[in-house]
Amino acid sequence: MFFVPRKKLEMVTADDALPGREHAIPTASQHYVLNRPLKGPFPEGMELATFGMGCFWGVERKFWTIDGVWVTAVGYGAGYTPNPTYEEVCTGQTGHNEIVQVVYDPKLVSYESLLQAFWEGHDPTQGMRQGNDRGTQYRSGIYTHSEAQTQAAEASKALFQHRLRRKGYGIITTEILPAGPFYYAEDYHQQYLAKNPGGYCGIGGTGVTCPIGTDA
Repeated sequence: MFFVPRKKLEMVTADDALPGREHAIPTASQHYVLNRPLKGPFPEGMELATFGMGCFWGVERKFWTIDGVWVTAVGYGAGYTPNPTYEEVCTGQTGHNEIVQVVYDPKLVSYESLLQAFWEGHDPTQGMRQGNDRGTQYRSGIYTHSEAQTQAAEASKALFQHRLRRKGYGIITTEILPAGPFYYAEDYHQQYLAKNPGGYCGIGGTGVTCPIGTDA
């Protein structure tokens, strides 16, 4: 069994979080695979979706391969420390989750389709871990950019919970919160599995499908 310090499995409070820094840490300017600007400007009509599903390397690769996704980036969010580094996030003392920001064209791919990829791409019942990755930075999360996204996320959660129960899984621990600041991760984390094809992926699913829009 892996030993993980207790503080990495419990959410830090805002008062106890690391102080961080005023300025953003350096990162890449272009997407290594899609050759598009990582931070924009994004074409008119693009929308944002943000997810946490465990180690962000494998999560990002899952989303950049979806038709209709314009660009992706990995970063840190849903925490307290401004402009954290990877090393700080790994201490569990920033409150941040490893997340992926997805810029997509809603004319080509729906938010519901992205939600389906989210639910089917990991096990959302594991609390502060995903597989062998343990700590608050690996929690399952959907971070919404509109009330419509929040409603869609909550509805899909209820649907997938029903399907998981039928397969013997437990309660979904996914947090659904309004998206806060997105802090871009360091250059070497961006599109990591394209730069390192044999690298660690770290995500998997339950094998349960979640076709959004059905009640089966």
